[in-house]
Formats: sequence, structure tokens, C-alpha cells
Amino acid sequence: MESAAGHPSRRPAGLMLFSLLYSSLLLNALFVAHHFLSLPRLDGGGSCGLSWALQAAREAEAVAAAECSGHGQVFLDGVAGEDGRPGCECNSCFAGPDCSLRTPNCTANADSGDPSFLEPYWKQHAAESAVVVSGWHRLSYRTTDGLFQSVELEDQIRRLHRAVGNAVVDDKHLVFGAGSMQLINALVHALSPDANAAAPPARVVATAPPARVVATAPYYPAYRSQTEMFDGREYKWGGTTAAWANASRNSTDGVGFIEFVTSPNNPDALLHEPVLSGSAAIVDRAYYWPHFTHIPAPADDDVMLFTTSKLSGHAGSRLGWALIRDEKVAKRAYEYVQYSTMGASRDTQLRMLRIVKAILSNLHGEEDIFTFGHDVMRSRWRRLSAAVSRSRRISLQKIPPQYCTYFSRIREPSPAYAWVKCEREEDQDCYEALLKANIITRSSALFEASSRYTRVSLLKSDDDFDVLMERVTELVNAEKHDAPGSSSM
Repeated sequence: MESAAGHPSRRPAGLMLFSLLYSSLLLNALFVAHHFLSLPRLDGGGSCGLSWALQAAREAEAVAAAECSGHGQVFLDGVAGEDGRPGCECNSCFAGPDCSLRTPNCTANADSGDPSFLEPYWKQHAAESAVVVSGWHRLSYRTTDGLFQSVELEDQIRRLHRAVGNAVVDDKHLVFGAGSMQLINALVHALSPDANAAAPPARVVATAPPARVVATAPYYPAYRSQTEMFDGREYKWGGTTAAWANASRNSTDGVGFIEFVTSPNNPDALLHEPVLSGSAAIVDRAYYWPHFTHIPAPADDDVMLFTTSKLSGHAGSRLGWALIRDEKVAKRAYEYVQYSTMGASRDTQLRMLRIVKAILSNLHGEEDIFTFGHDVMRSRWRRLSAAVSRSRRISLQKIPPQYCTYFSRIREPSPAYAWVKCEREEDQDCYEALLKANIITRSSALFEASSRYTRVSLLKSDDDFDVLMERVTELVNAEKHDAPGSSSM
């Protein structure tokens, strides 16, 4: 045939093409198999590219996987058992190796302000909030730029305040402390007369009186206890503002006032302002976040206190910060922290950097911590209010729904605490009255308020709140069994 005779055979070329195509497919299959077989795993079958961090990650995952019947947790630093592993630490009213045993007729403990109601949120966001710390992380006393506090964490905190709209930060200095607790006295010191700057010549005794530290009752007890404990020569505890309302306007003795203002207030959740004219105010804004209160406008006080314990629930990490307008006051507060503890823990600052970034990334979304927190606290307030509404023996503070700029709507109340009043004449001490009903609260005596009141914490775990509701319901239901004479409350 002419075509066969005129052209060389194409069969060898076809075989070569087929071989190349087959080899290409085989190589692609190998690459794909390698890709999927080398996906990150933490089940012992792969290192996901980790080396020194792998063991720590496995230990953290193993501890987090322990369920403890849903009524407790296992912690890496928990007490080790005979097998060398930490065991379950049970919530109140639960016991047993796996926390499955409910304690009958358990007393409700509503004293502490532990913010464990946010625990479920962080379990749902385990990857976003996890931190692995190297053994050589920040060994130095100092951090970036020779400071004692993280520059990046400061920037992220400022971003958070701007995004939430609860504080003006652009004209403020930021000082970290070991929780807001350390900053309470740091700020009192910073606002007191500077004994060194105003020191008289040798052998001459200074005559300038110390500043009086005051607060409006009911107030957070640590203001008084810290001031009295440190007993500084530049300041002293002066009691409640009620005793000085007229003196602050008419005083001619040169005495200055340092006034603590908690807004929202602990214990009654009301927004407060300074009472004394001309006082140097320290405004504690620990609860000025959208899960606890409405945000009418960004706070712009000269000195403000915040803490991670009420922002994110990380009370054990011990990080607080002050926003301070005056540079000299900020410098004195910073020096106080520097000289007493050389700054907040660097490990804590790293952990909270991760937490703040996680909060920022979810603002106004489906995973917003403030939406989650408000939903939980609103539900608790509704349940408690419904139970107490049937009672003539006890009552709660009145908190109306109010507009919140963060949510751009009217929000229902969701306070951290119930400020309970005992209405019966014979219940002179409300703390004791609730204690007899197997409810532990925080006595109003600590807040320098009427014994008719006591504080009930709503911040703790779901288990704690469920037990509280059981005891409150029993207390209210018992009223119908009271003698007729005791029903006039």
C-alpha cells in the first residue's frame, strides 16, 4: 500500500506517548496520596509538622477530652492520681471520680464572682483560644522596647475598646497590673500627694494632710480593705461619700478626696458617677461590657479600671489594666507595678493576647462573646426574676431594658449580681435569712450597706446556677406554708 510504503511506522511513537501519559498519571497519584496521607494528625499517627510542641499539644488535647460527666473538668496542673494523671475536679454539689454523683440537698454557693459562665464559650472556641508556650518564652524581665508590658497586647486592647465602643482610649495611657486588684492601690498611690516631690527641707515635718479615699455605699469591699491594709502615709480610708458630701464643697483644710466609683456598680449593677465635687475619681469599669450592661456611650473618665476576669472570664490569669489621661499619674501607677511585681506575668500577657484577638475576630458575628454572654446572663436574670416575683419575702433590684450602642437595640437586663432585699420585718439580716434556706451569699455588711440586703452571684457555672434556682424556688414555695402572721411581708 502506498500510504504504508510512503510513511514510516507510527507504532513506536504511540507507545512512547502512552508511556509518558501513564507515568504522569502515576506521579500525580503518588503526589495526591502523599498529600492526604501527610495531613496533620494529633492522634499519634503524625506530627503535623510539630516537633517540641507536639507532646504539649497531645497532653492538652487529652485533658480537654475528659468529660467528667459534664459536671467538672480535668486540668493539666491538677492533682495527679496513682496513674500519674490529673483527675476530675467537680463542680459544686457533684462528687465521685467522674463527677457523676449529685450531692443531695446541696447548699447553693452564690458568694463568689467567679465568671465560669463563659467556660462553655471557650470550649466551643478551643482552637482560637489555645496557646502553646515555649520553655524559653520571655525569660527576660522586660519585653519589647525594654518595657514590662506587651506593646502588641496594648494595641489589641485599644482596638477592642474602639470596636465595642465602651471607652475612649486615644488620649489615654495604658498600665497593666496583676488583675484590677493590684491596680486599686496603684491608682490610689498615683493620685495621692507625691511625698517625695513635695518633701520639705531636712528636719522639717510635712504638714500636708493625706488624701481621703472614699466610695459610695454599697461599694466593692476591696477599696476599703486594700486602702486600710497598705496604710500609706499619703492616704487613708475616709469612709463613704455620704459623710463628706458637704465637706468636699466647703473644705478649707486642703484635704483631697480620691473617690472610687464602680459603674456598673458591684453589687447592684447601676451606672454611677462621682458624688464629691472636685474629687480625683477612679472609675471601676470592670462590668462595662455588653454582656453585663447596656453601653450608652464610650466612657471617657480620667482614670478607668478594666479586667480580663469580667471581659473574657479569665479570672485566674490575673490581668487588669488602667486607662489614664494624665501622663504623670500614669507614670506613678506604672512605677508602682514595676517596683512591686515588675509588671504583669509575661505568660499571662501572651495568653490574653490570644484571647483578645479571638474576641475581636468574632465581634458582631454568630460567635460573638458578648452575644453569648448576654444571652446566658439574660436567661438567668429572667429565671430568677420569675421565681422571686412570686415571693413577698424577698425582692430584686429594678433594672429596666435600655438601649445599647453595641447591639444597636434595646437590650434586656443581664446583671452579674442580684442585690436581694429581705422584705419581712423579722428578716433583719438578709444574709442569715438566705443562709437558713441553704443559700450562701455575700453579706451587705462588706459593702457597708443595710443588713436588709445581700448579694447573690449569677456568674458561676450552669450547675451552680441550677442549684441556686432550686434553693430559691424552695424558699419561695415555703411561703405558702408559713403561719398567717408571717405572711405580711
